Amino acid sequence: MDERRPGRLRSSQWYGGDDRNAYIHRAWMRRGLPPSAFSGRPQIAIATTASDLTPCNAHLNEVAASVRNGVYEAGGIPLDLPVVSLGETQVRPTAMLWRNMAAMATEEMLRANPIDGVVLLGGCDKTIPALLMAAASVDLPAVVIPGGPMLTGTFRGTPLGCGTDVWRLSEEVRAGTLSAADFTRSESSMIRSRGHCNTMGTASTMALVAEALGTVIPGLAGTPAPDSRLLEGAHDTGRLVVEMIGADRRPRSVLTKGSFRNAIVTLAAIGGSTNAVVHLLAIAGRLGVELTLDDFDRIGSGVPVLVDLLPAGRYLMDDLHRAGGLLAVLREVEDLLDPEALTVTGRPLVDYLGKASRWDSEVIRSRAEPLMGDGGIAVLRGNLAPAGAVVKPAAASPQLLRHRGRAVVFDSIEDFHARIDDPDLDVHADSVLVLRGCGPKGYPGMPEVSNMPLPKKLLEQGVRDMVRICDGRMSGTAYGTVVLHVAPEAAAGGPLALVRTGDVIVLDVPGRRVDVDVPAEELARRTPSQTTIAGFANPERGWERLYVDHVLQADTGVDLDFLVGSSGSRVSRESH
Repeated sequence: MDERRPGRLRSSQWYGGDDRNAYIHRAWMRRGLPPSAFSGRPQIAIATTASDLTPCNAHLNEVAASVRNGVYEAGGIPLDLPVVSLGETQVRPTAMLWRNMAAMATEEMLRANPIDGVVLLGGCDKTIPALLMAAASVDLPAVVIPGGPMLTGTFRGTPLGCGTDVWRLSEEVRAGTLSAADFTRSESSMIRSRGHCNTMGTASTMALVAEALGTVIPGLAGTPAPDSRLLEGAHDTGRLVVEMIGADRRPRSVLTKGSFRNAIVTLAAIGGSTNAVVHLLAIAGRLGVELTLDDFDRIGSGVPVLVDLLPAGRYLMDDLHRAGGLLAVLREVEDLLDPEALTVTGRPLVDYLGKASRWDSEVIRSRAEPLMGDGGIAVLRGNLAPAGAVVKPAAASPQLLRHRGRAVVFDSIEDFHARIDDPDLDVHADSVLVLRGCGPKGYPGMPEVSNMPLPKKLLEQGVRDMVRICDGRMSGTAYGTVVLHVAPEAAAGGPLALVRTGDVIVLDVPGRRVDVDVPAEELARRTPSQTTIAGFANPERGWERLYVDHVLQADTGVDLDFLVGSSGSRVSRESH
């Protein structure tokens, strides 16, 4: 049976007819619903990542209630579908280890159940990427509602950016300029309300990028979590998904090459997280859209940073919303956008820019007076990163973007923590900190450890940034001159495994190079030390074993090799 036949709902394969299987499907779902619920009314899954252990998503049950009202008002049947939830601040060793599992589990549940469309509720860093990967693979009508950022908290009269100020304040404690007691007191001030990080971290970035991709109602992403307009938008989204089913508007009609161009332009203009690179590559991989690491440099490197938000700037997400939001930002770079890329409404993204206004020109800069002229992600290559590495110039120290320094090498995060504050460590302000064994296979899961804390003795001397190189990731809330996502990673045979303390590292961001100044024949003779190899993950069983055996590298999105591509929404066999 062809579920795409005009006028035919996919769910009718379960509920249509009078045989015993249809009886079972209807009877166990009836539970107070009228007979009309199973007679041609779209069945809408509300895939929610609400969880008390994902604090940034804990409020999504309230958002889901508004979605339900909208779905029912539009003639659909709303159905809650809790899916795997990943709390960036909570799960160990890293939420990235389970992004692919969450995507796979969600994909399978969307395919297996009698649903015609889905509303995707996410907020914390990995939840929106996982949901979009799943939706792309199943290709049922789907729309995203980002959970929204928290409101700005203050400490001693100063606004706090969650994440960014954790890194800043913790370094001040280590430098001796802030007491541990005051640091602890700032905890309750930083997290003022429900919602995800209020800086331009990965959660905020992926919410805005999801809108740029066309998967969110234009103008909704970035609405603060406590704002009643988020619930209004959720209601409208519930109505919209029913319309999308009638129009057969699926992810593949929205997520095109042009959509990814718009996402890359947006990533640069907002000064967004480097983590968006691996997520966008993974989503594109599920669709078969040709997207490469070099596209981020080619499309985004010359785009100005227009949003003055931490960690690259001064303000926070509720300021961005107040100042006009993403649409006001994109109006400034409209000429760089794909004019034909559609949104879930069926209209192009650019159609929504004409009435957008900048209400605060400090928060959202004009094209003529940007925060930074060339702020996109820079893609580096060289003998240290043959398959590429990335750096975020907007978060780096300008004087370090061209740098030559002696490597100080750490074989694991445990090795780093054990030695970084040793007063006898041979490290200086112009040294380059190198951390390996933190890639997808090596950790496993590619954790957010690349923004290594600086040596205490250098902090005490006033040093606040150094060049750092790692095959892992860093939080989107972090800052500093950090070369990350080095590919291939050390555990996959990359040259990062061959670097030795004392080697000279040459960083040239304008020239797009990162190299170790060692002759090629010398590098070819070297092999990883036993200490380096011992730092690589070697799980015996379970998801970690499956992950290590099948995960791809950072330059292609860190998906599992057998999950690239899609399987559609067809289910061929009955359950009874």
